[in-house]
Amino acid sequence: MNPTLFLSALWKQYASKTPSAYKVKSLLEAKGETVFNDHIAIRTFDDPRTNIEVIAKPFITMGYKEMGEYHFEAKKLYAKHYEHIDNPNAPKIFISQLLTHHFSDELQETIKEILDNCDQNIFNEDELILKGSVWETPSYKTYKALQNESEYAAWMYVNGFCSNHFTVDVNKLKGFEDLSRLNEFLKNNGFSMNSSGGEIKGTPAQLLEQSSILADKVEVTFIEGVKEITSCYYEFAYRYEQENGKLFTGFIANSADKIFESTDMKLHEL
Repeated sequence: MNPTLFLSALWKQYASKTPSAYKVKSLLEAKGETVFNDHIAIRTFDDPRTNIEVIAKPFITMGYKEMGEYHFEAKKLYAKHYEHIDNPNAPKIFISQLLTHHFSDELQETIKEILDNCDQNIFNEDELILKGSVWETPSYKTYKALQNESEYAAWMYVNGFCSNHFTVDVNKLKGFEDLSRLNEFLKNNGFSMNSSGGEIKGTPAQLLEQSSILADKVEVTFIEGVKEITSCYYEFAYRYEQENGKLFTGFIANSADKIFESTDMKLHEL
């Protein structure tokens, strides 16, 4: 599997659902910037057919290795991040999964039924992450029921397998000294920031600062009709040097917890 082609396919799939990403990238390039990607985030369910290990397979084949794990007790999520063994410039991969056994029997049964009704062969395909929604046309009633328990579960139900977000590597931008200047530039160009937990999540002491714009909303065809639902968003990361002089490459669970909310419908309704 060619890593360049696979990552390019991931970007095209993501950008098709995230018009704001194209706009931000174009704005930065118009200022003479070259945009590099810090990491790609992917969501999934903890079902053995679709869990982190399943989603990670093509990346492992491409030379990635597991580097860290993260627990999100409030949102009932678990995640791992992967880095390329030989290429430090390759984007990091962050894969999270919903811990369905921590939710109601109704949610667990709903997700199992959704997956059971799929062509089971599709879960064995290396390019599962590029398949989007592989189940039947969603029900808005089911979407709302999932949303009542977990925005993450509801998002997965309508968006399926795809990159949840790409991330601008702010360290490699020439015209922005820090994340706050980039945030101001984005707001001045009409973008709404995720302010949950503050516009900037993390601190220099934690060696990572992150921000993100709110997810785009796209029209989704439900059994009951067409509704506007959140799709994906663009994130921005600034990393600090560790004592050994190398940039920190991990993630901060408390910050990621708030970044997850960029797709929450409630933030769009404020």
